[in-house]
Amino acid sequence: MDSAPAKRRKLNHKKDATDVALESAASTGVSRSRAFVLETEELLDSVRLDYGAALEGADDLLHRIKGVVEGIKAHEPLPVAEAAFKLEKKHKIKVPFPDPRPQENTNYKVAFAKPAQFNVVGSYVSKTMITTQKSHGVDMVLVLPQEILQEKDYLALRYFYKRAYYLAVIAAALQKELGSEAQLSYEQLNGNHLCPVLAIQPTASNSRDLDKKTLDYRIRIIPCAPDGFFPKAKLHLGASLIRKGREGVANASTEPTPFYTSTLVAETCFLSYLKVLKQAEKKCAAFKNACILGRIWLQQRGFGGDISQGGFGHFEWAVLLALLLQGGESKGQAALSASLSSTQLFKALIQFLSVTNFAEKPCDFGSGNADLEALLEHGPILYDSTRQLNIAFKMGPWSAALLHQHARWTRSLLADSTADQFNPIFILKTDVPSHSYDLIARINLDKASEETGADARGQTWQLSTKVYRILKRALADKEMGQRARLIHIQAQARPTWPLTEEPKAPETSPLEIGILFDPVNMARTVDRGPSAGPSAQEKEECERFRRFWSDKSELRRFERDTIRETLIWTSTTPFDLCEEIMRYVLGLHLRIGQLHDEITVYGNGLPALLSLKPADTALFNVAKKAFGTLERDIRDLEDLPLRASGKWPESLVAIQRTKIAFLLMIGRLLESSKPTEIKTHVGLEDAKYETENLAFLDVLYESGPSFRLRIHSDLEESLLERQVKDKTAEQYLRQRATTLLATFRRLYTNLPLHGQYISTSGTRFPALSPTIRLVKHWFNAHKLSYHFTEEFIELAVLHVFLTPYPWDAPTSASTGFHRTLLFLAHWDWRSEPLVLDTSGEMSAAERSSIATRLEAWRKIDPNMNHTVLFVATAQEPSGVAWTTLDGQPKPSKVVATRMTALARTATRLVRVQGVELDCRMLFVPSLKDYDVLIHLNSKAVKSTLKTYATIDPQEEGESLGRPTKFKNLDERTGLEPLPLAQHPAELFLEHLSAAYGGPLVFFRGGVEDSTIGAIWNPQMQKRTFKINLPTSYKPVAGEKRSSGGEDGDGEEDYVEVNKEAILSEIARIGADLIDKIEVKGA
Repeated sequence: MDSAPAKRRKLNHKKDATDVALESAASTGVSRSRAFVLETEELLDSVRLDYGAALEGADDLLHRIKGVVEGIKAHEPLPVAEAAFKLEKKHKIKVPFPDPRPQENTNYKVAFAKPAQFNVVGSYVSKTMITTQKSHGVDMVLVLPQEILQEKDYLALRYFYKRAYYLAVIAAALQKELGSEAQLSYEQLNGNHLCPVLAIQPTASNSRDLDKKTLDYRIRIIPCAPDGFFPKAKLHLGASLIRKGREGVANASTEPTPFYTSTLVAETCFLSYLKVLKQAEKKCAAFKNACILGRIWLQQRGFGGDISQGGFGHFEWAVLLALLLQGGESKGQAALSASLSSTQLFKALIQFLSVTNFAEKPCDFGSGNADLEALLEHGPILYDSTRQLNIAFKMGPWSAALLHQHARWTRSLLADSTADQFNPIFILKTDVPSHSYDLIARINLDKASEETGADARGQTWQLSTKVYRILKRALADKEMGQRARLIHIQAQARPTWPLTEEPKAPETSPLEIGILFDPVNMARTVDRGPSAGPSAQEKEECERFRRFWSDKSELRRFERDTIRETLIWTSTTPFDLCEEIMRYVLGLHLRIGQLHDEITVYGNGLPALLSLKPADTALFNVAKKAFGTLERDIRDLEDLPLRASGKWPESLVAIQRTKIAFLLMIGRLLESSKPTEIKTHVGLEDAKYETENLAFLDVLYESGPSFRLRIHSDLEESLLERQVKDKTAEQYLRQRATTLLATFRRLYTNLPLHGQYISTSGTRFPALSPTIRLVKHWFNAHKLSYHFTEEFIELAVLHVFLTPYPWDAPTSASTGFHRTLLFLAHWDWRSEPLVLDTSGEMSAAERSSIATRLEAWRKIDPNMNHTVLFVATAQEPSGVAWTTLDGQPKPSKVVATRMTALARTATRLVRVQGVELDCRMLFVPSLKDYDVLIHLNSKAVKSTLKTYATIDPQEEGESLGRPTKFKNLDERTGLEPLPLAQHPAELFLEHLSAAYGGPLVFFRGGVEDSTIGAIWNPQMQKRTFKINLPTSYKPVAGEKRSSGGEDGDGEEDYVEVNKEAILSEIARIGADLIDKIEVKGA
């Protein structure tokens, strides 16, 4: 899909970040891609919820709940401990007090009276729910009456204790009234332990719901405080409202409690924000649809209003969009026009989030509070001055950074007019850690500090904050060079609990850390710190550096005689370096991570499968150096014409003979130039026609490297083109010329360009090369590699790096591998071409031409007998160079379908099992799907691999105590080098495919694979006998069909594939190479 997003002007970061973000958001969405708009409109239609069916009976139940609550008898104030005891004794219900619970000798009292107001809020009212939500809920807000509250209840959790008791009284009444008609439980509002709510899930009663015990929605009862009841002057973000610790001991510290304060303010703003959202709906017709698009975007990225989901969900998106529409900034002008469409509003808000990181600079909608900057150390700030609420109070700095990063990635995608924008933004789920992070670690909270902090956030939050600050200092230090581009911390969601129990403490659940590498800096083994100079500032920087790194820091002298604080790490790979640094700093500052059971690290299992090491690069460099040596040796040859010549014969047959003469001459010259170092041998191709290449030259160096040379003649291509266009020639000759021309261009034009580009891309993307090796290993493990060219696999992986959306380019082999499988699982190769802009300049017209070419192929060949996968690059736009070999599709439709099925199974396994997945399971082949298994004899294979290019026949005979095997070899012949050996299993499979490729489809992996799988072709079923049948058939006993002749007495015999005879022939051909043949069901 092509799009033309609006051009974005450069931002002046010297301005206030909020003003810049609002101006940028206001200028976004002026022009739109029609295709993107149509797709989003179709998406909106498909996800709309049928409220009558999905939330059947919700309105009646809400009215019934309201009546029950209004009927609860009020009672006079009682001491909180006494009231809780009486309620539990009478109704067997626990009061869900937040932690720490009120003391037994607490002197303040709780009471119950009829709610001052009932209101239904949230997505049920705005009709912005979608069908793909994990759960559907209806929120009913009950405003506590002022007579049961006191003005100072904002201090020391007093309001929250009264709120919890109020909720428990309502729960007791509703449980008595509803009985078995609903299931009641407590849960925490958005994971905030200060705010328990009552969840009511109705049981199924209709006949069509008998297969389900409960309906798929729940109603949440949310008590809240009256708007404006608490003095606003006391509820500023810098206020310290908790003065007592867990045991009731007064704290002398006046540390701010912004989370507690924001929770209290949020309790008074339910109805206020309901009005804000209603006004936005009236003002902007597209507001609802923009909110639905935002919900989908957030949901696909794992974001939600719950603290465990980042603390930024549909409500925060809707409120932020409403504030931008209303003009929340100090100038009083709306940042966004109400006339914008839903897609324009969506793009505008994405633009706003991409330039605004709430964790680095406060974003203030209102008068501009200068004191907010000092409070950033407590968490991100998105401040609504009118209602005095930090909308981002549930977010951590890690979730704010992740939201900002996702918005930047999405903005980059929207700016790329050549990429598919819709699917990465709204369809692909990006919440799987293995797809997003290069290293994932889990910390056992049982070993962590039990400090909870003064802000009532809990132990998990306190530990998360400390871990994040330490890791950010260690891995994201800009002065030393950022090793990590993103650090994210994921806590477990807090579960619901029965009315009869206390809330379960979540502190025993592990803390999950995800780290996204900077591929260049993470491989650094030496960190250069501040310079150890004589100035006071330098001394202070060095002292601060040593305080953080402790004994790890040491002084080292570098170039220009500079002396710096230095860190030396022993690990060599990026993953091991990150783990080493993480264990060191967390052990140093938090005393965790010294033992391996305290920190469990995931993500290195895939590279370990292939033993990928930094030394691999040196081995590749040795091979490249050897090739350079060959090139110099050939160029140094005298009397060898290496330039284009006009003396080639005007005949394809003669050209092939001339090539043989050239190869013989080159071999002779090489051997004479270096007689002790080089041996050569001319070998013959397995050619079918005299017009195709007939020979090659093997060049063997005494030091080990071997090369195969073929000669390229420009005239050969011209002659083949002439034959293809010659309409007077026979059709079969033109078809043969077409196949030979494609083979010629693939060998002499496309492959060199492909090799150069992959080599260049490997330098540009450090993770590309190991990712390609992993993906090839996956194809080998599942016996697919025989049907795919290596170039296709390399291009499929490269696509993930060139078009990485909805992420950035992979920065490790693990993420690259998982994203490649995700691409293969979602790629609809039947209707979509794989297009790689390898030049960086491919136009929309060129992409459209490639898509049109695929459509034409599908019309010409609907059964995909000649073209299955369509892969085009800027240098090779035909689309079939890498997926067709010798005129046959590689792979066939059957094999391509299997590739997709295996990739989908693998991605499903990764999603379900998460980081606990043993990555070796992804490479275990399923042999039960094959009809025939041909097990090769490994000893026979190794014996066949022996060639006299490396073993002297005389020495072999003498070592075995017997004469040489071949009597007809004289001394000269025995020393002649043989052609480079082809693996016997590979050669055997080629012959099987040539002879029995019709009735059987064969599967085999890499060199180490000792089992050939095969399935019977379902298209070759029982048929009537006729001459020239494609394979061996046998009569079907007792089955005949009337021939329908004029005399009416003609009959034809039915025949079927003679499977037993075919397998017997395979066993005969394989001989000792085959250990056994296993037939399914036999």
